[in-house]
Amino acid sequence: MLVLPEPRTLDETLPRAFEVAERRRETDDTWTLELEPVDGPPLEPLPGQFTMLYAFGIGEVPVSVAGRNGERLVQTVRAVGAVTEAICAAEPGTVLGVRGPFGNAWPLEPAEGRDLVIVAGGIGLAPLHGALHHALVNRERYRALVVLYGARTPADLLYRIELADLRERDDVQLQVTVDAADETWRGRVGVVPKLIARAGFDPRDSVALVVGPEIMMRFAIEGLAERGVPLERIYVSLERNMRCGLGHCGHCQLGPTLICRDGPVYDAATVAALTEVREL
Repeated sequence: MLVLPEPRTLDETLPRAFEVAERRRETDDTWTLELEPVDGPPLEPLPGQFTMLYAFGIGEVPVSVAGRNGERLVQTVRAVGAVTEAICAAEPGTVLGVRGPFGNAWPLEPAEGRDLVIVAGGIGLAPLHGALHHALVNRERYRALVVLYGARTPADLLYRIELADLRERDDVQLQVTVDAADETWRGRVGVVPKLIARAGFDPRDSVALVVGPEIMMRFAIEGLAERGVPLERIYVSLERNMRCGLGHCGHCQLGPTLICRDGPVYDAATVAALTEVREL
């Protein structure tokens, strides 16, 4: 039975003013912004939640939270339209609007005591960034920590300094691949799901978090399931046509669920049951 959420408060419909404190380039079209509240308390999003980012006079878009840096909200945004282009171009001192955080979180507490497998493709590492940070800070709560990450080219990899730091850790299994290498690349070449077969984790006692392009997530789920990870312990994040963040407009409806209200994190068994119905 579908349980209706508690009524939303009026404040969730109004953006709060946040100032861009720091802006750094990740790739040709992707930037990470650190945002400070102009007034009021800082936001405390859980890993996996999202905000609605508003470029004044242009519009707003849903963006998964990449994490926190002290009291700063960290958001990684790819420029793919007028709103995201304006957000990515926001220099330090620019004021943006923020609503949220909205949605549910990655199941990091239920994953404690198990192997944690993080599978990301391209910009999909951003929604998983907070979960990865949480696992690193609380490393003793998890057994194996496996990170499988891929992008189209070496130039499309996010958080390269952090990836280099992860490579130096002996308590993290990191595998990085690209679809197409250049003359500087010395790592693996191929799609992300192919990394799953050789990764070192116990599929009988693992929780997997997966974000990336739809086709990549589909094959990653298949690869994890072939290893023996139950669909109920494979989780994905969906940002499907979200516009309001409040469950009012209906653009993110998928069958009986509104992704902005009931998601964006779902287990793969639930997603499979919804997506096997034609025209949902």
